[in-house]
Amino acid sequence: MEVILKEDVPKLGNRGDVVKVAEGFGRNFLLPKKLAIEANAGNKSVIEQMKAAAVRRSAKEKTGAEELAKQFDGLEVSFLRKSGENDQLFGSVTSGDIADALEKKSFHIDRRKIQLHEPLKSVGEFTIPIKLHKDVTTHLKVVIGKEAAE
Repeated sequence: MEVILKEDVPKLGNRGDVVKVAEGFGRNFLLPKKLAIEANAGNKSVIEQMKAAAVRRSAKEKTGAEELAKQFDGLEVSFLRKSGENDQLFGSVTSGDIADALEKKSFHIDRRKIQLHEPLKSVGEFTIPIKLHKDVTTHLKVVIGKEAAE
């Protein structure tokens, strides 16, 4: 079955691509979730219009992401956590914690855009990449300090 993707689908294709998929995957997943439409002559002309709109939207999103990336220059987020003798934290700092700290500084960044492969579990300074757009990635400095013992 050939379908035209209306949205980016991971490991399948990008918006506007004509892809061949299994009959069941197309009918039971892609079509009901409005991620794709069947590939026929009428829909192919509609897709050309969608591609042009997507290019304009992507360019606008990219310029917005580049402006936001400039605001991240010199930005630093600090955390105080309890830690053991070898500077190992009792717990960890996750991408959700970083997103909350950025929210307090009035940056609305989704935690999934923060490219933290595993939670931070030790005291120190870290540089974390944040993917704002598929072509725009910026870096954020995260400082984790020891909380004073009582």
